[in-house]
Amino acid sequence: MRKGYVQVYTGNGKGKTTAALGLALRAAGAGMRVFIGQFIKEEAAAEHAALERFSDLVSVRRFGRGFVMKPSGEDIAAAREGMGESQEALRSGRYDVVILDEINVAIHLGLVDVEEVLRMVRERPDNVELVLTGRYADERVIGLADLVTEMRDIKHYYEKGVQARHGIEK
Repeated sequence: MRKGYVQVYTGNGKGKTTAALGLALRAAGAGMRVFIGQFIKEEAAAEHAALERFSDLVSVRRFGRGFVMKPSGEDIAAAREGMGESQEALRSGRYDVVILDEINVAIHLGLVDVEEVLRMVRERPDNVELVLTGRYADERVIGLADLVTEMRDIKHYYEKGVQARHGIEK
């Protein structure tokens, strides 16, 4: 049996979701099945069109209504739905890799209870790779992880007014 680990991609820099999607692509290329639950995000981006080509191996679900400053009841309901589906995916035995994109932000905003995520990490089947992305990773999540990568901004063309470009940032 293959051993799975818990990975966290966090920090203020660009690349957390991109790194997780790269891992998903690599896993699919190896014939592994991947579940990606995207919290907060609502809009389809170019990566969704690309991942549709691997729909036999990669399942993507979005649980959000977009950018959140002050969570509404609808935002919380969407996140709860996401937690339910993500927990089912993790326990189902159908997936080798489970990615919870922006889950750290969902915790930070109070959309998701950190204790529920910690329980998911602790109860994760040993053969499933679990990836948690997003800024503001809780120290308790970091403590349970096997691998933690912090993305850090050094320089970004956004500071010069460059907007997100289709196929590059979105």
